[in-house]
Amino acid sequence: MSNSNLFLSIGKPIKNEYGRVIGKVASFALTPSGKFDAVYVEFGDGQFTKQPMESLRFNGAEITFISKIKNQAGTLCDHIPLIWRKDEALKDLLEKKKITPEVCQDLHNSFTSVLTQLKKDAQIIIEESVVEIERCSDEISSLSYAIANLEIEHEIGKVDEENYRGAFALLQDTLRRATTEKTDFELTKSKLSSVLLGDQSQNSMKTSKVYAEQVSNASKLPEPPVVVYVKEIGKAGN
Repeated sequence: MSNSNLFLSIGKPIKNEYGRVIGKVASFALTPSGKFDAVYVEFGDGQFTKQPMESLRFNGAEITFISKIKNQAGTLCDHIPLIWRKDEALKDLLEKKKITPEVCQDLHNSFTSVLTQLKKDAQIIIEESVVEIERCSDEISSLSYAIANLEIEHEIGKVDEENYRGAFALLQDTLRRATTEKTDFELTKSKLSSVLLGDQSQNSMKTSKVYAEQVSNASKLPEPPVVVYVKEIGKAGN
């Protein structure tokens, strides 16, 4: 949707990526130059918040709220390996004498600082994913019991066929969304964990390489001198 038409979305419902209505567009925040900077969202529980434009996707009359966890996880999965590669490239450039040791060390310290922060951010997203996975699991469990109780009441004739079919379809649809959402969070957690494990593997490989170089260098050391002990022969007659 073009910027000129974004105002038409005010008051329209906002759905999450799984089709669940979570709120509606209340208004927009614009920069002095007229650029759309943020969206004011009223969530279903009455909470009123300001969200960055990147958090929502506008597609005609459909407005989708993008999960912050998935969005940040995707960025981290791209940035962390990129910083690794840049740091590794420094060593190659130093060995080829294309950069000075001082520049190499300075950039290495910079990359290390950035990587440390990215890894902290990744750990936070992993922990938030765990919370969301548990929330989805609780919801799935509740929905399963709701379906079971509906089946019981229908079986004994307390719920007529029409109401049963409507309620069953609603519960099944909600269960499907909750299951898909849980799967997505599990995948997000798995990807970030793999990225962090990859960092540990990289460090392990570096340690092994250093050890191998030490062993190799040790094998190149000169042979220890051969000490010959000569027994002193006593004087004749002694």
